[in-house]
Amino acid sequence: MNPTFGVCNLSLVSLRTEPSDKSELCTQLLFGDHFTLVEMTEKWSRILTAFDEYEGWVDNKQYALINQTEFDALTNINSILALEVFHKAAKSNTRSILNLLAGSSIPHTVDGFFYLADDRYKLEGYSIDPNKAEFDSGISNAAMFYLDAPYLWGGRSIFGIDCSGFTQMVFKQFGIRLKRDAWQQAEQGTTLGFLQESRAGDLAFFDNEDGRITHVGIMLNNQQIIHASGRVRIDSIDTQGIYNTELNRYTHKLRIVKRFN
Repeated sequence: MNPTFGVCNLSLVSLRTEPSDKSELCTQLLFGDHFTLVEMTEKWSRILTAFDEYEGWVDNKQYALINQTEFDALTNINSILALEVFHKAAKSNTRSILNLLAGSSIPHTVDGFFYLADDRYKLEGYSIDPNKAEFDSGISNAAMFYLDAPYLWGGRSIFGIDCSGFTQMVFKQFGIRLKRDAWQQAEQGTTLGFLQESRAGDLAFFDNEDGRITHVGIMLNNQQIIHASGRVRIDSIDTQGIYNTELNRYTHKLRIVKRFN
């Protein structure tokens, strides 16, 4: 029987819309992200991610195969890497050291060691177990970790991130699982009646001329929002939308505000 599961065993891997290096980036896998294999070709695999049920194509050389037991174990893992630029993980019996990124999923460690697929690693530092109870006190600082990170369509790291990747990775620090795209996230949470009711950690969603939700950001208070647009930035917001003082105009039209905690 062909293997049907895999796990990302590199720091950051591209997931593409088509099986080609020239294809558009649709999202990224971080170390420890696991998935179901939907289709395999000689070079590419079409996968469905376990975390957010997102589908795309990954290079066969950029992941490791795992079995059902390993897949289930990874699904039950809650530990992730906290908000630091790099976390080093040394692969045992080699000189290979991976620089892992914030939000990467880490199997249970014993004396700093953990296993992923067939490899043993030594984590320099520590992982955390996200706690939703810390959301209210920690959400603003978590969002600020990504401040000035460059915008990258499909990105999920401090080195390049898009609007919904930003909200997803920040919320992951508190154990709140968001879908990948802004329109999907807009289907989660509880809708607020008025912008003035919003508080730090609420998500504001914005639509285009066709009424499609195309953008999302994290409220810092009921007058400021942090979001990925060109870079992760802080802007003013009112009932009309986001106002960019550098451009002296509104850039995003407000649709709804939702609460997730």
